[in-house]
Amino acid sequence: QEQLVESGGGLVQAGGSLSLSCKASRMITSTFNPSRLAWYRQAPGKQRELVATIDGNRRTNYGDFVKGRFTISRNNARKTVDLQMNDLQPDDTAVYYCNVITQYGDYWGRGTQVTVSS
Repeated sequence: QEQLVESGGGLVQAGGSLSLSCKASRMITSTFNPSRLAWYRQAPGKQRELVATIDGNRRTNYGDFVKGRFTISRNNARKTVDLQMNDLQPDDTAVYYCNVITQYGDYWGRGTQVTVSS
């Protein structure tokens, strides 16, 4: 059983929106709550890049390419990290990965595909 499970990817037209969610079902709350949570993405033929992070104090950081279009959030009670993506463009097409860094280790989801058509 996976530590992290992403959902919410799909196909959308340019200018559209998608919401991604990642659930850490097997992680206990005391481990999840202080953890740094992040979304990364990897497009075909490119290196994996950071999309957004949110730490245990809910401080956020975004990749330069986001330009106010995406919002990362966390729900500690549900043990989820979400990514709201607006004004999507074809360059946003990639596999999006959830990442959780805990005091015990670094965990990755399997990824969810986001495809933006022009």
